[in-house]
Amino acid sequence: MLGRLFWDHPQSLGMSWAEHGAGAVVIGARMVGAGLACVIHAAVPALFTQTAGRTIMSLHDHMISRKAGAANPNAWPDYEI
Repeated sequence: MLGRLFWDHPQSLGMSWAEHGAGAVVIGARMVGAGLACVIHAAVPALFTQTAGRTIMSLHDHMISRKAGAANPNAWPDYEI
């Protein structure tokens, strides 16, 4: 049970639990930041006009490059988290 909860998924991606966790925290923080920029943009349209879109494109490129550089890219899902 513990293996399934904590280690199976990171190991299937060729990562340790800590590596996977650190990457997920970074990606999540960037997503939260982009979401906050969207909320501010909704109130003041002149602010953060490209922040969310740039963040999404950057995260997509990041995940695609990690998948391509993996030992077994076919084992990776279309998303990393």
